[in-house]
Amino acid sequence: YLVRKFFYLWAKKTFGQFLPSKARYFYDQKILLKTFGEWKEWWTVCRERKLSVRADSHYRHLLHNLIFKAWRAYVCQQRVKRNKYYVAESHAKKQKLFRTWKHWLVYVHVQRTKHGMQSVALAFRERSCLRISWAVWRRQHYQNCTKHKMNILSLQHWAQSLQFRAWLQWRELYLYSRNDKQKETRAVTHHRHWELKRCMEAWLGYLNLQRAKKIQNELAQEHHRSRIVRQCFSDWRVSWECRRRMHAHQEDVENLAAGIALWRVFAHWKQYVVLCVEETGQCELAEKHYKHRLLVLHRFWNCWKSRL
Repeated sequence: YLVRKFFYLWAKKTFGQFLPSKARYFYDQKILLKTFGEWKEWWTVCRERKLSVRADSHYRHLLHNLIFKAWRAYVCQQRVKRNKYYVAESHAKKQKLFRTWKHWLVYVHVQRTKHGMQSVALAFRERSCLRISWAVWRRQHYQNCTKHKMNILSLQHWAQSLQFRAWLQWRELYLYSRNDKQKETRAVTHHRHWELKRCMEAWLGYLNLQRAKKIQNELAQEHHRSRIVRQCFSDWRVSWECRRRMHAHQEDVENLAAGIALWRVFAHWKQYVVLCVEETGQCELAEKHYKHRLLVLHRFWNCWKSRL
């Protein structure tokens, strides 16, 4: 017991209040904290990389979906256009067939009238044998036939011109409506791409800002820890040197110096604990802000999907 007591007294006078075992334990703790910080940084970088890969995959899937929707809309438009073209072609064929049928009916009526008039003229010639009357009647009949033919041709030309004008107006309206639909589709697609690009840029800017803040906080923590360690080591070394030089001083002076050194170490430790608590609070606030930001982005994304 006396040997152990004098050994402890000799160790205190030689090394001070902090023994080599305590210094070694403190050094091991600091190495462990530093290793844990580096491992945490590596794990965070891996997690951010996974999130970026998922975001890229989601963006590619969204682009493929938009391209498929645009292609489907284009196919539907082509199908509607083809159906309208078939309807217009069938209508044109019916109109041509109807016009030909009307011309044939007019021609049959004219032939019947012509045959009737010829039979009447022959009977009149046979009855009257007056060449002058026959010539006058024949001239008048020729003039009437000519006038009738001219009237038929003018009516046909007027009907064809009306149909051609109606066809031109329908074609112009169809082209104008198709151009309006194409412009509207392009505007909607451009607006969707612009909104998606703006959301991605805001999200990437937020990630870069959070990453820069995290790196600055880690650098500040590392600098603070290293400064505390250097200060504690310098204080311990100064106190050890003073105790070695002042070995012949009184015991009360040594106790007072030891108490002062212990109070300073306790103050530094207390300051370090307060800084750790503040850092933990800041990390929690940053995590809450990040979760709130993600929730807002998720709500905005759901609203945009519902509108789409």
